[in-house]
Amino acid sequence: MWRRLATVLSNKKVMTRLAITLGLLFVFRFVSHIPIPLFNSSALADAINQEGSFFAILNNFTGGALGRFSVLALGISPYITGSIVVQLLQMVVPSIKEWSTQGEDGKQKINRTTRYLAMVLAFIQGLALVIGADQNGSLFIPTITAPNAFLYLYMALILTAGTAFTIWLADIITKKGIGNGTSLLIAIGIISSLLPMFTTLSNTYLGANANAGNIAIFITVILLYLVILLGVVYLQIATRKIPVQYANRQQGRNNSNIPIKLNSAGVIPVIFASTILSIPLTFAQLFNSNMNQNGWLAQIFSQEKPIGFIIYIFLIVIFSFFYAFMQIDPEKIADNLKNSNAYIKGISPGEDTKNYLARVLFKVTVIGTIYLVVLAIIPIIAVMAGLPQSVTLGGTGLLIIVGVATETTQQVETDAEQTQYSGIFK
Repeated sequence: MWRRLATVLSNKKVMTRLAITLGLLFVFRFVSHIPIPLFNSSALADAINQEGSFFAILNNFTGGALGRFSVLALGISPYITGSIVVQLLQMVVPSIKEWSTQGEDGKQKINRTTRYLAMVLAFIQGLALVIGADQNGSLFIPTITAPNAFLYLYMALILTAGTAFTIWLADIITKKGIGNGTSLLIAIGIISSLLPMFTTLSNTYLGANANAGNIAIFITVILLYLVILLGVVYLQIATRKIPVQYANRQQGRNNSNIPIKLNSAGVIPVIFASTILSIPLTFAQLFNSNMNQNGWLAQIFSQEKPIGFIIYIFLIVIFSFFYAFMQIDPEKIADNLKNSNAYIKGISPGEDTKNYLARVLFKVTVIGTIYLVVLAIIPIIAVMAGLPQSVTLGGTGLLIIVGVATETTQQVETDAEQTQYSGIFK
């Protein structure tokens, strides 16, 4: 560990990239505190605090920028949604699928399409947000101006520009810094929300409310959080390696393998499931502040209700398998092995290899799906047990933080070692 740290700290190129990354993350956090003028954010804050609100999830991902109605209120989320939509379209639209086989030129077409779609989604989301918040008559500060169509468009365009700026920052971090810029911007937003969470926990069970029972609850929650954190770290890097042998290599050099991550789908299934369930409730709450929390809409779409809870788990399972097999294509891997004169010991090349890889991926995905389901329902169970809603044990936020941290750390170490080795031959 210390040797790796010394290698990274002694590498000027890597340290420069780290400094650029930290600087751009600081710029992102600074701009996220710049509010859009004239807006009275009390209505939006009420919508965010509603149980099961999608905007509560979005506010967490933006580090509170949505609650402040910052120019970066939508953050990078429209771009993520656009990326997911384009990935799904590759499976059903032949022309878009063909782009993925056209190398760098096709990649640029996909990126350009994703950005255009992100801008459209950002404008639609921003316009829906300001119109929905205005249903309670508190969108603009009444002593300064009255709502009109021009101001609606003005705010929606500012939110769209904020998303464009965030995408630009993410691209610069990816090209000039360390790690994936999009993932880092989401992670830094979630990390910034951890301090208020622990502050709420401390205010609830310590201080003026301190007694033996509350202190025990506080210590238990902290220990549970650490145990869950360690478990997520371990399971996030867990990999099933399938040994591969090459017919044209010596026996001692057969060290290749096909790595299949336990959670190959990542956090996407949980985000998809949460989004699908929460969007109907969110817009219902925005346009009807007196919506019945025990009505049929809440029963179906609220994760805290029995029916909504079951639907939530079902959606996570469906999306986990769908996205895992979309990320890892057994047929494509089998063809690549066959073309490389490689094989899996005891398995015939071609169809048998494809079926074997599909079976292994299915079994690994079953375990990974169980892990995702448990991690996703822990915050719901914690709220049902009486913890404050802002105190989240587990959940998508922790999964994103751990995933981004492990990937970024691995990239820093890889870049440092590559630079070190390349310097030997100069």
